[in-house]
Amino acid sequence: MSNVLTTEEIDRFTTAGFVRLREAFPRELAKECREFLWQETGCDPADPSSWTEPVIRLQGYGTAPFRRAATTERLHGAFDQLVGEGRWVPCAGLGTFPIRFPHAADPGDTGWHMDAGYTPEGESGYRLNLRSRGRALLMLFLFSDVTEADGPTRIKVGSHLDVPRYLREYGERGADLFELCARMDRDGRLDAPDRETALATGRAGDVYLCHPFLIHAAQPNRGSTARFIAQPPLVPAGPLRLSRPDGAYSPVERAVIRALG
Repeated sequence: MSNVLTTEEIDRFTTAGFVRLREAFPRELAKECREFLWQETGCDPADPSSWTEPVIRLQGYGTAPFRRAATTERLHGAFDQLVGEGRWVPCAGLGTFPIRFPHAADPGDTGWHMDAGYTPEGESGYRLNLRSRGRALLMLFLFSDVTEADGPTRIKVGSHLDVPRYLREYGERGADLFELCARMDRDGRLDAPDRETALATGRAGDVYLCHPFLIHAAQPNRGSTARFIAQPPLVPAGPLRLSRPDGAYSPVERAVIRALG
């Protein structure tokens, strides 16, 4: 299909680390999936007294409605533009779903972080490396309308440009996620005060496409109903290439190269 993202949106992705793709999948499909997810939570959408936890995490789903939401032509066109044609693997479904409810209790998961890409075979723990093994994009699929009150994901604008300088010294094996976050926190680069905070608000059917190194965080839901999103990775066909003889760098790669100077 024709280009989904404008040149300005791609430039902003490179500098800010994310772009909101409006109407990435149909609202009616979001509603169908949301009704199923309500059943999976065991909660009653009409009875707030049944919302006994601030967050319920549901694992991925590969049934037809979720596959359709993850594989629209509009999404695939944006993947080609940001990651590169032939450089990503189509999604077989969606997950994980952190369903956030209005609740007085602390959800306990609101710290700033970036997402890991892989666990080495035969080991435990989560790692990420400079070539973003295992993760081409972080994605936020909105299955409900999300306002500022509904616990939208917080994003540190431009923070994907801070991470590569740390990862460079870890080589192909990469860094342990928690070790890296602790180190950046000590340096004041995790909750960086000079970085603007954006909120991933929008309408059901919107998808935020984020650089894999983007620093982000959850927050409590202070609205009146549950917030439904999925946050799957886009799986790469191979790791980032930061030296291409033909110069055919993707916007994801260009951002890393820019960050390294």
